[in-house]
Amino acid sequence: MCTLEKRGDIFYLTLTGDGEHRLNPDLITSLGAALADVKSQAARGSVLITKAEGNFFSNGFDLKYAKAAGSPEAASDRLLHMVEMFRPIVADLISLPMPTIAAVTGHAAAAGLMLAMSHDYVTMRSDKGVLYMSEMDIGLPLPDYFSAMIRSKVSSLAARRALVLKASKLKAAEALGLGLIDSAHANAEETVKAAVQIAETLSKRRWEGKNYAVMRKSLLPDACTVLKLTETAVMPSRL
Repeated sequence: MCTLEKRGDIFYLTLTGDGEHRLNPDLITSLGAALADVKSQAARGSVLITKAEGNFFSNGFDLKYAKAAGSPEAASDRLLHMVEMFRPIVADLISLPMPTIAAVTGHAAAAGLMLAMSHDYVTMRSDKGVLYMSEMDIGLPLPDYFSAMIRSKVSSLAARRALVLKASKLKAAEALGLGLIDSAHANAEETVKAAVQIAETLSKRRWEGKNYAVMRKSLLPDACTVLKLTETAVMPSRL
């Protein structure tokens, strides 16, 4: 599951436990509730850091849960249900009225990678963990909003090929070279520390959150179209 803690202006959303943090209905619901709580408490200077305990950031949708449905048809229905449940999580993150940072302290695969990519900044440990969009290897198509987010967030065609068409398992140095993360760090502790440093720097700017969300979405038009997010004009607070 996940926990939410607020220290000063920084919210810490943590995927808890030593498991793979597979995105099943329970965890997705928990994430949605936490993000709603963050949004309700947002103020000037607020920043969100998402991190995880253990060796995984998130290993994607819970395929074991899907297969436990008992038949291929029922398993497919469960998987599609998780895909649709996760859609508003991505929408909420790119609509959140504050900067967001993912501290990737372990493997981030498929929907787990999408969770990380939905943040404004990504720090990643270099001693352990990979970024891996596994759909090609397991024979599943990318959900439409995954593809839209990749098109919106990943400008390099080489990076898109590596991520999607080659299903590469990218370590931090490779991910940094392809522009998929913002920085690489020696271990989990340093990765979170780097995320906190970014958060503290951004918090000092005391930006107006609604305008920040509008500006973010203006940079992700393809994703916003697929996620059905509409822009709202924000009048200037200072002239």
